[in-house]
Amino acid sequence: MIRHRVRLRGFTLIEVMIVVAIAGILVAIAFPSYREYVLRGNRTQGQTLLVEAAARQERFYAQNSAYVTDNANKGSLQVNEGNYDDFYVLSVGTAVGDGGYTLTATQQFGDVDCGNLTLDARGNKGNTGSKDEAECWR
Repeated sequence: MIRHRVRLRGFTLIEVMIVVAIAGILVAIAFPSYREYVLRGNRTQGQTLLVEAAARQERFYAQNSAYVTDNANKGSLQVNEGNYDDFYVLSVGTAVGDGGYTLTATQQFGDVDCGNLTLDARGNKGNTGSKDEAECWR
């Protein structure tokens, strides 16, 4: 009588655990980079909102010889805030001392590193977070 040995094919528990460990290491390395990439993309929305609003401010100034410096009147700028409201909310204010304006894009997605983005009538860019302005505005 001849016996045939049946060999089962599959993975051992150690092989599966090695694959899981490697996948965990890759995720631990990739996730922070991915998160920063997403935040940088969201910041681009805020930058675009501020640049659009600044252009509208200059257009408004050319037509009315004054800037919009009150949130109650920011509708006069006709900025399409609906394109950005998932990420940022626009507010306008008076620049200190020079009669210009300050635009602030208040972030809505938990970006504590850069915080809110600002742009004034002189083109000065800023942010309220811990990162420096150059990194938040790149």
